[in-house]
Amino acid sequence: MQRRKFMKLVGAATAASPLEALAQRVPIRIGLLASGSATSHYTVNLIKAIKQGLFDFGLIDGRDYLLLPRYAEGDYERFPALAQELAQTGITIILAHTIASVRAAQKLNPPISIVMLSINDPVGAGLVASLSKPAGNTTGLANLEEDLTTKLLEFQRSIVPTARTMAALVNPRNPTHSSFLEKLRAQAEVFGIQVLPAELTTPGALEDVFAGLAAQRPNLLQIMSDSGIFDLSERIAALALMHRIPSFATSPDFVGEGGLLAYGASRRRLFIRSAYYVKRILEGARAGDLPVEQPTRVELWINVRTAKALNVVVPTILLAQADEVIE
Repeated sequence: MQRRKFMKLVGAATAASPLEALAQRVPIRIGLLASGSATSHYTVNLIKAIKQGLFDFGLIDGRDYLLLPRYAEGDYERFPALAQELAQTGITIILAHTIASVRAAQKLNPPISIVMLSINDPVGAGLVASLSKPAGNTTGLANLEEDLTTKLLEFQRSIVPTARTMAALVNPRNPTHSSFLEKLRAQAEVFGIQVLPAELTTPGALEDVFAGLAAQRPNLLQIMSDSGIFDLSERIAALALMHRIPSFATSPDFVGEGGLLAYGASRRRLFIRSAYYVKRILEGARAGDLPVEQPTRVELWINVRTAKALNVVVPTILLAQADEVIE
């Protein structure tokens, strides 16, 4: 009887999954290179979503893992030092939130597995060899930003059909923004819309950027996809409203902060999905062998309250198409 009982215990221990075994060891350390500040709505929601995803896979904060965030606060030049700092804490995986942070993590030696969170065109940016076979120590999630310009322009013209000028809020440190901006210019010109770039170099310069925009009086404002810019969503939406500029983005969360319309993949869903890669890597998979995923769903969000404040009319047919309408 005692021998049979012992064999059952041995069998149960052998059958335990790596994630179950994880609970019996010291918590693993997961690093996060965040683009914004620790207290912004965007960053707080980012961390909540990551932890939710890990919880869904049975990983408990403090028991199975410790999430160690480092915040660039809009200064992308800090990423190399922050990555080195994280590496010295003994992390197993780095979650990286923008192209600059991925590149900083990729320069670490010895290499550490990297999971990308909602990255613009990771192949074009040179972060991975291909979506299906990333290679190296990097995998994660792309966001389809490069494919959304045409549809977003369609929505903008349906709400402001007389628009002739569009400001584009860009981060000059984001290497994808130059190509995104050229694509936007080319497509906007077809409809007689001039694109006016507005560079945001630091979070502290936001009010000055909007003062310059107000002098140009653009008919539209497009927020180019960048985690550092999205970190300022609440302030951007408020300033756009104050200066009476209809604002558009590719992150649905921007509408929740007061922006007029967004069309793109849910960042929250992408952040939650990052846990899948963490789980696979902890189970022994090589990051570079895991295909990079793209969103399977794109959402349309509209803030009717903001539309009323701007005195613009959102067509009924557009409201009917929306996945989320904020009254």
